[in-house]
Amino acid sequence: MSLMMAFCVVLLVLAIGDVVSTKTKAFVPSVFVSALLFLFGFWTFFPADIVGLAGFEKTIITLSMYLLITHMGTMLSIKELISQWRTVTVALAGVVGICMMTLTIGRVLFGWETVVAATPPLTGGIVAAIMMSDAAAAKGMENLAVLAIIMYVMQGFVGYPLTAIMLKKEGNRLLDLFRNGIVNIQKDVMAETAVTVEESKYKIFPPLPIKYQTTYMLLLKLGIVAWAAVGFSAWFQETTGFTFLSQYVVCLIFGVIFSEIGLLERKPLNLSGSFGFFMTGLMAFIFTGLAKATPQMLVQIAGSLMGVIVLGVLGMGILSMVVGKLLGYTKEMAFAVALTALYGFPPNYILTEEATKALTEDEEERKYLMDQMLPKMLVGGFTTVTIVSVIVAGLFVNMF
Repeated sequence: MSLMMAFCVVLLVLAIGDVVSTKTKAFVPSVFVSALLFLFGFWTFFPADIVGLAGFEKTIITLSMYLLITHMGTMLSIKELISQWRTVTVALAGVVGICMMTLTIGRVLFGWETVVAATPPLTGGIVAAIMMSDAAAAKGMENLAVLAIIMYVMQGFVGYPLTAIMLKKEGNRLLDLFRNGIVNIQKDVMAETAVTVEESKYKIFPPLPIKYQTTYMLLLKLGIVAWAAVGFSAWFQETTGFTFLSQYVVCLIFGVIFSEIGLLERKPLNLSGSFGFFMTGLMAFIFTGLAKATPQMLVQIAGSLMGVIVLGVLGMGILSMVVGKLLGYTKEMAFAVALTALYGFPPNYILTEEATKALTEDEEERKYLMDQMLPKMLVGGFTTVTIVSVIVAGLFVNMF
């Protein structure tokens, strides 16, 4: 398959996902449709490396992750990040709920070794899946090594539609408050402006003149901050021996800090016109893991796979909703935050944006919904996938 053919096929799959999502008003999320199409494509005529053939190689994807996550940090203020402690608590409650259900009922139904291999990938991302897969393979349990990877690949099929439903319900609630006069968006916008003025006291660097805000300059500044974040993470891990401070977490934090002090503009990838390209490559790369999910593998581990997912999501939902209610979150928002453990970034961004677009065509209302829901979804995803899942996997590798 040629470069351009692979590129067009990959973009066609992503575009079909967008069309279906738009037609169904996000009832069927685009990431869910794209995942299904990639899965059947790999089972039929897609080469396993089609995403790489399309030009989205590992190096550009890694670069995209660094830049996108740093960019996401510029969308959050320090005040807002601190205020998200409730989101972190709800996300942690979701992970605890997963572990409680799988290590109790799951152990009885599927056996200790199965739930040990499958639980960490369910709480987060690919790092946890690889850690558990390697640990199982080292013990000679090849089927459990496969289960760990497939768990990471398949959990999104449950997480995507559930999240879309929760976000749409929460979005409808927020819009009802506004349309009934209980919440005034204009006041919120004014309040946000006031916060921005207040934040100016943190600025060290003067704003870059508009005429110099070129694509190259914006990407250069973003790249320098991301580079500093990756270097700091490596230094911290080497110095302390602690691996919980992921480079992606540091990218997010550095994005917040350096936009607060004025070195970075808010939303630099949008200003440079680069956001869509980097997001496209990252979304395409996420689905490469489906190439390993052969029909034979799925049949072999289907029972334990679905059983652990159902138990985990059930435990996640119950505990996150209870804790969320105590902290003032609706059950829909709390569950949506917890569900970020099943996919992380960037699907948490895409799902939030799709739900917002499906609920209203008014740009002011869309901005209000994004301001209300996106910070929670981003912080929830980084809490579960980037931080907690690695810690859980580090504990579970010694439990076989």
